[in-house]
Amino acid sequence: MHSRFWFLLLCCYFSFLSAQTPSKPNGVEIYRDLKSLNFLGTVLYVAAHPDDENTRLISYFSNKTHAQTYYLALTRGDGGQNLLGSDLKEALGLIRTQELLKARSIDGGQQRFTRAIDFGYSKSPEETLNIWNKDSILHDMVWTIRNIKPDVIINRFDHRTPGTTHGHHTASAMLSMEAFDLASKKNQFKNQLKSTQTWQPKRLFFNTSWWFYGSREAFKKADKSNLMSFDIGEYYPDLGLSNSEIASLSRSQHKSQAFGNTPRRGEQLEYLEIIKGDLPENQNIFEGVDTSWNRVDGGQPIQQLVNKIIADYDFSKPYQSVPDLVKAYQLIQNLDNEHWKQIKTQQVKSIIKACLGLYIESVSESPYANANQNLKINTEIINRSPIEVKLLNIKMASENLFSDKTILKNNQAVYTTFNVDVDNKNTLPYWLNLPPKKGLYQVTNPSLIGLPETPNPYQLGFNLEIENTKISFYSDVVYKYNDPVDGEVFEHFEILPKVSIKPLKEVAIFKNGKPNHFRVQIKSFTNAFEGQVTLDIPKSWRVEPEYFDVNLSETAETKTFDFKITPPENTEKVEVKILVQSKDETFSKQVKTLDYRHIPKQVYTKEAKSALVNIKFNQGVKNIGYIKGAGDKIPDNLKSLGYSVEFIDLNKTYNSENLKHYDAIILGIRAFNTEEQLVTKNEILFDYVKQGGTLITQYTTTYGLLTDEISPLKLNLSRNRVTDETAEVYFINKDHKVLNYPNQITSEDFKGWVQERGLYFPDEWGNAFQPILKIQDYDDKPTKGSLLVAPYGEGYYIYTGLSLFRQLPAGVPGAFRLLSNLISINSNE
Repeated sequence: MHSRFWFLLLCCYFSFLSAQTPSKPNGVEIYRDLKSLNFLGTVLYVAAHPDDENTRLISYFSNKTHAQTYYLALTRGDGGQNLLGSDLKEALGLIRTQELLKARSIDGGQQRFTRAIDFGYSKSPEETLNIWNKDSILHDMVWTIRNIKPDVIINRFDHRTPGTTHGHHTASAMLSMEAFDLASKKNQFKNQLKSTQTWQPKRLFFNTSWWFYGSREAFKKADKSNLMSFDIGEYYPDLGLSNSEIASLSRSQHKSQAFGNTPRRGEQLEYLEIIKGDLPENQNIFEGVDTSWNRVDGGQPIQQLVNKIIADYDFSKPYQSVPDLVKAYQLIQNLDNEHWKQIKTQQVKSIIKACLGLYIESVSESPYANANQNLKINTEIINRSPIEVKLLNIKMASENLFSDKTILKNNQAVYTTFNVDVDNKNTLPYWLNLPPKKGLYQVTNPSLIGLPETPNPYQLGFNLEIENTKISFYSDVVYKYNDPVDGEVFEHFEILPKVSIKPLKEVAIFKNGKPNHFRVQIKSFTNAFEGQVTLDIPKSWRVEPEYFDVNLSETAETKTFDFKITPPENTEKVEVKILVQSKDETFSKQVKTLDYRHIPKQVYTKEAKSALVNIKFNQGVKNIGYIKGAGDKIPDNLKSLGYSVEFIDLNKTYNSENLKHYDAIILGIRAFNTEEQLVTKNEILFDYVKQGGTLITQYTTTYGLLTDEISPLKLNLSRNRVTDETAEVYFINKDHKVLNYPNQITSEDFKGWVQERGLYFPDEWGNAFQPILKIQDYDDKPTKGSLLVAPYGEGYYIYTGLSLFRQLPAGVPGAFRLLSNLISINSNE
């Protein structure tokens, strides 16, 4: 049972490594893969988020040591920011997952996750572990250790310093410490042992550096008797790149976080502090672990054979290695050690495939299908070597699609076409199938926990005979098309619902109890569809009409339906779910697509629902200019309130005169980090304020600040923040206009906030600024910098670190009222 389960997981993992653009290794890459085939050792690197990993070490252990090297990120980074667009939360988690997979494809590592949700900055590991449900994440880490069986674990962060860094960081190290010991105990997480075995890693390290000591000088003086160091600046002549250059290319894949990285060439030392186990004496983290084929019974003949293959390898004629590689494959099948048998089987098959120049693809004629639909698949297989290869058959699951034994002649492609029935197996991100719990994704199939993507359940098996030996290769069903710019483009094949249900507003605003329109867009993913669309909403909200008939006659046809909703007098916020009922099925999901150029296109579904917010609200002024920052949805939210919002293009010529028709100008989040034009055009905005305008600057980070002049008055940013979204808010001056006009702000307006109160509050400011609010996290110092208002000339400059960019899309009524007051501060009452 154990071996079969893990073999299936490995097959799935290796298949989705190449689930899109097929891998075509060159002679150098094949040679390096042979070196990896000859190494039996595993490293697990552990941290909290995408972009926490040390790509220099991952690349070093993958490319220099040739170890199986994994990065376990506890979260998918869903609580972070997106500098490339407005997609946040689970969508951002998908983007950052793909960025990690791109990084691993460069540095040679493999990727794993837990079910933990990145809920934003945490000041303590205790808070983090409480929100995550410590035992659940510990379960996932033990599961990962038992499955990949690392000899060495390396923590990115220090478990001994809670409160000095992000709580997620410290928690990742603390959990790693526990998992190191628990993975070997049979009485811990016993259900896992139905599918895997216990495992005890040899050592656990902390990847320390001068940063953890406060300064380079302090680190230079520190006692290093418990540390080992090695040079990770190694140059690889066969690749024409140093380890550092590979690591920088990998690091630069975190594009949504603006983490482009320039390498430093030459010697660079990395330090590992021993935490558990003994400190190696020979600077080898695997000391005491036999990483040769002698590690497994029956491995010595394989070692000798692979040594011969490496010695005889011809870079210009890799196919000459195939006969011996097939012998190695046969020997590996006789191993009793199932763990290494399965890993090395996949590796040697990949090398055989590469040496043959064997190319296999299975392409659907459609990018998607509905469950239980017939699908047309076109296949191609070509052997680009003089080695005789015979195609025995092609199967999908147990169905035999092709059984005409065919010789694959050198460089002669064989094409086939099949019509197959697909069922309802899930192809979409498995961790998004169910609504998450607080801090934790729900996953019903425990075997999927940890995998970066959903393994493609639709594969074709190509059963070949090579050197009188039967070997099977699996090809994911994908979708392929020709792009006029990019040429051949591969995408995932998906199983989608027959219709997608899209509320045109995720937050629908109702002002002062007045009725409003609520529009729903239905898109067909089938040839013809009939049904009814209804709204699942509390009875106190009146809906007209009760339903609409839906008739869609062709694929991709879209229709919009306009409901009129009247809210009750006192209810402020409810959730509406949108349902479409056909003759035999109920649909409740929206199909969403993420199409960023730096990652493969991602498709996922989410519940078709919206927040309906009935706000007691006075608008004040109307005309808003908006300067885009790192991406947020505030402009759309303002438009829903009746504001006129225009985007200001800083590449055009502006002066205070042609800006004065705006009642207020708002800078998007992190605008001073992303908009280079603000370096020179900030003075125009400050002059606009002086002439009577209102300028609202949303939070800006201290890291990557393009200019220190973010304000016409003294203002010093800090990293102060309040992470508890329920933290009590005190009014420093309750009579200040910003708390009273055009809406009276009370403590009720700070209820229902999500993720945090705010971040990057200033800690010093000029006398002209008036702090409005005092907030503090539990057991932390109070901060007054969340909202600062200063008269400047005839106008007002406002800086706020309050996370309005999260609250408005979440439909928090008080956030709408407060922002309206900020916008209207210079209007006449």
